[in-house]
Amino acid sequence: MKELQPLNDNVLLEIVQEKEQKTASGIIIPDSAREKPEYAKVVALGNIENAGILAGDTVYYKKFTGTEVEFEGKKYLFIPYADILAKIVNTESI
Repeated sequence: MKELQPLNDNVLLEIVQEKEQKTASGIIIPDSAREKPEYAKVVALGNIENAGILAGDTVYYKKFTGTEVEFEGKKYLFIPYADILAKIVNTESI
């Protein structure tokens, strides 16, 4: 079995695959014309001390960052840890 393991201060994110988008009149919007989401699921972390995230967390990251790769049919993104802006957490409503 093969797996991707980020090195140094890099984080491996699994890119969320969005469904095909259509306009109200039925025109399909191609991937190249859509904005990509700026959030993803953390798959693995490199050698990062006191990281505020763990594998399985969902995070927001900077817009034009990282290196996108395709591995075993899934799309991933390698980004520097410093490019993570926030972790999405569930809280109870008051």
